[in-house]
Amino acid sequence: MKLLLVVACALVDSDNRVLVTQRPEGKALAGLWEFPGGKLEAGERPEPALIRELSEELGIEVKEACLAPLTFASYAYPEFHLLMPLYICRRWEGSVSSREGQALKWVRASKLRELAMPPADEPLIPHLIDLLGA
Repeated sequence: MKLLLVVACALVDSDNRVLVTQRPEGKALAGLWEFPGGKLEAGERPEPALIRELSEELGIEVKEACLAPLTFASYAYPEFHLLMPLYICRRWEGSVSSREGQALKWVRASKLRELAMPPADEPLIPHLIDLLGA
């Protein structure tokens, strides 16, 4: 089974809310809410990959020192096995905006369970609740 490595980020605003993005139509798992991030390119380390993805998807600049690893997901989809480290970021430059047509939403960690999310993302929620509270 193919191993797919992707990185994700829980951007946390000054109100302790987490940013989630909705997968657009035409992509796998369209309509589900997820943490921003994406696939690593060949030879890329996780942190630079996440910085690149956040710039491409959201138009923000993040410094590597502002990314703190929190936990990871390991999930077997039928076609591949996903390994996804989740980083926390509270500091960035620029305003978050949708660069790829995806919907954006800021939510409290305790409300993440109310959103339809990919199965690999769901086990990450308790770690965010522990960190950020209700």
